[in-house]
Amino acid sequence: VQLQASGGGLVQAGGSLRLSCAASGRTFSNYAMGWFRQAPGKEREFVAAISWSGRSAYYADSVKGRFTISRDNTKNTVYLQMNSLKPEDTAVYYCASKLGRTVVTGTLTGMDYWGKGTQVTVSS
Repeated sequence: VQLQASGGGLVQAGGSLRLSCAASGRTFSNYAMGWFRQAPGKEREFVAAISWSGRSAYYADSVKGRFTISRDNTKNTVYLQMNSLKPEDTAVYYCASKLGRTVVTGTLTGMDYWGKGTQVTVSS
């Protein structure tokens, strides 16, 4: 699976952004999808995940209630709607896929494919 993330940018605190991740190469609906981020000087961390069907999702505590992950299997695309952004959300955001038609009940690990990141910068 080839993954291409887009939609990052510069936004003021309290603002919103929507990230997109377009997939190609394999059957998109066979994969759970996740968003991760890496801030300068920090390790990459899990943000959100969604099951192959879109019926289950899981969020990191730091973004719960502010971010929403969704997917459109007809467009081979996963989204991350980010609202009420904070300066601490500043990071490079990556999408990733994991093969499997299972529900998502927690943090996704062992991802199979990663896309190049998109920069999100939140100014205070």
